[in-house]
Amino acid sequence: MNSLINRTLARLGWLSSVVPQAGAINPAAAPAREANVKKISARDIFNRVGMLPVLLLMYIAFYFLTGYLSEDGTSNFMSTANTMNILRQTSINLVLACGMTFVILTAGIDLSVGSVLAVSAVLGMLTSLSPHFAWASLPVFMLAGLAMGALNGAMVAGVKINPFVVTLGTMTALRGAAYLFADGTTILNRNIPSFEWLGNSSFLGLPWLIWVAAAVVLVSWFILRQTVLGLHIYAVGGNPQAARLTGIKVGSVLLFVYSIAGLFSGIGGAMSASRLYGANGNWGTGYELDAIAAVVLGGTSLMGGVGSIWGTVIGALIIGVMNNGLTIIGLSSFWQYVAKGAVIVLAVMLDKWRQQQSMTN
Repeated sequence: MNSLINRTLARLGWLSSVVPQAGAINPAAAPAREANVKKISARDIFNRVGMLPVLLLMYIAFYFLTGYLSEDGTSNFMSTANTMNILRQTSINLVLACGMTFVILTAGIDLSVGSVLAVSAVLGMLTSLSPHFAWASLPVFMLAGLAMGALNGAMVAGVKINPFVVTLGTMTALRGAAYLFADGTTILNRNIPSFEWLGNSSFLGLPWLIWVAAAVVLVSWFILRQTVLGLHIYAVGGNPQAARLTGIKVGSVLLFVYSIAGLFSGIGGAMSASRLYGANGNWGTGYELDAIAAVVLGGTSLMGGVGSIWGTVIGALIIGVMNNGLTIIGLSSFWQYVAKGAVIVLAVMLDKWRQQQSMTN
């Protein structure tokens, strides 16, 4: 029974040293052990809470700041309409960030998610214009993203090229492909009943964009925390050599994470196209930076093996609240880029500090 409890706690991320083994109780060492339990629990709570306090403080700060800068001294930042707007704006970045979480957990990177989104959006919109195949628009979005993600994974896992180099190359190549498929123009179609509901309709009072993002989050959480594949992803990120020696097919794991990142980018393309009834080759520019920032802000280590999907949700919400708040107070878009870049740098610094803390402890 004790061994079952220990395995359960270890799966939840608790250090096995917190739970004393049967027959190993030493009354003389009880005070030191209790102090160690308190110390570990405090650190564990900090790791689990992550950036949630920052999100709450930022939300409250923008409420007072927008009220102070308004002409009548009131703020609608915390209103239901604006909160729903933040969630709607965050939904696409959250979907991309979920895919990026899989990749970064394996100590990889995917710089091509924005370009994959653009190609998927353009191909999906072109399909919607066909009188006979408009019904296949949604599958085209997802299959196109999946295929491009699998291409990245094949080069990383099969050819063993550095992920940064691979995705940097595909980011540029796929961006050019998006412009070519769109013929340098914006593809518009205001009569797209096959997937128009995705970006402009609601279900139970919530926009479908939010429901889709929530579904992607739940699927990602289930894969990472409730399946053997999820354990393999963490193992590959922690130590690929050790994972390979234990029988884990590292190449298959890498192929999967880049494929699912591409699939989620394709879903993001469908969300974008359905919301604006169109697509062009410029869509998704810079989205990869937002996704990476959300993942790292959420506590996922760039070194791999550490992180959670719920942390990514908090990171994406921080980016969304910041973008919305800066827009409401009228800050120039140029300064918004500066602020976003500062957040990414601070996120990397936080990751470095977290790594140092784990080494010292």
